[in-house]
Amino acid sequence: MTVPLLLSLLSSVAITLAWLWFFVRRDRHPEPLWLLARTFAWGMLAWVIAAALGAALDRVLPASLVAAVVGVLFTAVVEEGFKFVAATTAITELDFDEPMDGLVYAVTAALGFALMENLTYTLGFGSGAGAWHALVATLAHALFSAPQGYALGGLHWRRGRRWVAQGLILSVALHAVFNSLLGPGGWVELAALASVVLVMVLLARRYYLTFEAHAREYGPSEHFLRRQASRSPDRKLG
Repeated sequence: MTVPLLLSLLSSVAITLAWLWFFVRRDRHPEPLWLLARTFAWGMLAWVIAAALGAALDRVLPASLVAAVVGVLFTAVVEEGFKFVAATTAITELDFDEPMDGLVYAVTAALGFALMENLTYTLGFGSGAGAWHALVATLAHALFSAPQGYALGGLHWRRGRRWVAQGLILSVALHAVFNSLLGPGGWVELAALASVVLVMVLLARRYYLTFEAHAREYGPSEHFLRRQASRSPDRKLG
């Protein structure tokens, strides 16, 4: 392995962890590291499954415009679907105890997914392409998953399955539109891509602000307080 390739792989890891810290730090009542790590690992596995399905589709579809459109939609549905499944592995845990947790775990799973994609891309296409892919795709995957994270957080407000489905559909739509605008193009395509990114950023910001306001208003859950008390050196024994 060459030095540039190794540095590109390490930079992918560093970029991913930096974005993970950026998003997770917004949680006023931090989640346990073991659950974040497990969700991140599920996100990595989600990429393996999605990539295998994508490769199978590539072997079946002929090269055509229709095939390209189908490929974009298939990729968005499969990738967001498996990222969603990875995020839902946390919702049955006691630590999933406030709306903000939906965003935290959805983004964590998405970044695990992005890391595997970036590492594989770097090994396949080289250090230069890998570095560019890591810069663009890592944040993009986190933003794609924000709507489904908001939907999962809504489970604490007793939203139904339709609410969750709408969040997942919005994630798929953003992913599909974003992917369709990638590649060579003129200023129109570039402006459209920038507009989509801006929409995703504004949506994620709105979701975080909504859940942060909820956390300030209602404070930490009883489970979080008990967890913190159990870690306190001053707790009583016996």
